[in-house]
Order: sequence, then structure tokens, then C-alpha cells
Amino acid sequence: MAVIHRTTMAPTKLELLTGWLPRQDWYVGETETPELARVGGFRLDDPEGAVGIEFMVVVDTIAPDPVAYAVPLGYRGEVLERAPAEALIGTSEHGVLGTRWIYDGVHDPVVTAQLRALLRGDTMPQHLTRSDTPDPTVTVHGAGPDDGHDVRVNRVLRPTEAEQAPPGGLVAGWTWPDGTAARGALAVVAPS
Repeated sequence: MAVIHRTTMAPTKLELLTGWLPRQDWYVGETETPELARVGGFRLDDPEGAVGIEFMVVVDTIAPDPVAYAVPLGYRGEVLERAPAEALIGTSEHGVLGTRWIYDGVHDPVVTAQLRALLRGDTMPQHLTRSDTPDPTVTVHGAGPDDGHDVRVNRVLRPTEAEQAPPGGLVAGWTWPDGTAARGALAVVAPS
């Protein structure tokens, strides 16, 4: 199980995402400098203990109609070899672990392997801010994938009712800036 360190990161994850997010082709914001707030998410454990895995939900609060984004993150103690240049979100100095290379999780093989394991029911989602604490609010609807299926992360999140969740959909919650709770599919199984 991963240990949550109560420490600093400089720059912070939100500072890194503020610069990175507007450069993505799926970004729907109206400004080049969003005002981001972390409003949800969960963690997964790397069985090898080398990569930190977080699925963060952020909301651009500057937009007239706030937009929620799902951003899977892989935190590494060294460069991810053979990763495309656009995969690196940035580097940050962690108060306990030192330099962390932070990657967009869709390009990190450890993150994607653990996402598949979660969808198969082979691992448990973990609470975002507490060590060794499962997060029962994160659910998988229907059958998960076998190794012949692709998983697609829904970058722009749309609230859905539980009964509307797609089969094999990974559903988690977030809170809008006005305090309203929402749930939606962060990832879905896509036939290969």
C-alpha cells in the first residue's frame, strides 16, 4: 500500500496542470490560464511500489459553466523511458521523496495496467488522502475488460446517474464549486 506523505510539492500539482491542461486537444476552456480546483479523485497502488498513481478530478472554476476534467497521473522518481514528449506534465520537488516526474497517466504503462486491474476487479481504489484506506465510492459497473480491450479515459466529465453508467464504466464522484455532488464515468472499456 502506498503511503500518503503530509508534505509540500513545488510546484504543486494544480500549478503544473494549470500550464499543461490548456495545451491538450480535449481542453474545452475559454482561457489559456484556467483556475483549477481539485474536487475529487482516488489513488491506485503500484504493486511494485515505484509509481504513485492518482486519478484527479479538477474543475476549471473561471469558466461561466464550470468544467470537470479527469486527469490520471503517474508520479515517478526517474524519467519514463520511451514516453512521448507530450506525456510529461512536469517535474516537482517533493518534500520527502525529492524530484518527481509527473506524467499523464494514459501514457504511463504502470498507470494503465492498474486501471485495467481495477476494471477487472483485481485491485481496489484507494482514498485520495488517507493511507491504506479503500475508497468504496469508486465503482465499476458491469463486466470489466479482459486484456484484449482498450480503456478510454473520459477527460471532460459529464454527470450521470448510476443506472446510466456504461458497462465496464469506472464511476467516481466530485463536488462542483457550488457544493453540489456529482458522479460520472471517468473511464470506460472500449472494444479493441
